[in-house]
Amino acid sequence: MNKNVVINLAEKLTLFDEHWSPKVIGQLNDYQIKLVKVLGEFTWHQHDDTDELFFVLKGRLDIHFKDRVEVLKSGDMFIVKKGEQHKPVAEQECEILLIEPKGVVNTGEAGSKLTAQNDVWI
Repeated sequence: MNKNVVINLAEKLTLFDEHWSPKVIGQLNDYQIKLVKVLGEFTWHQHDDTDELFFVLKGRLDIHFKDRVEVLKSGDMFIVKKGEQHKPVAEQECEILLIEPKGVVNTGEAGSKLTAQNDVWI
């Protein structure tokens, strides 16, 4: 699936509408690069074995932690460290690029109705 081609993020973002369902657009060694559209509140969760990179392409994303909220705007990047419980929230639709190891479940160990199918390429 990961071909040696130019990938246009804006074009890829037109290929899906659902929220909280990351789509893989490339793979770098054991890490997948994903696009996701988000809206509303996500599940409190954590990833015990890996950090998670959020890069906001469009919109605003608030990442809630037990003791603070990190506010990310278009062009901002933030890394959630492994084991940190967090909950992403977007009051309006937000487009994000994620980088995380292949096989990471979006809801971590928490599980919920927002758990997305893994390894979906567009």
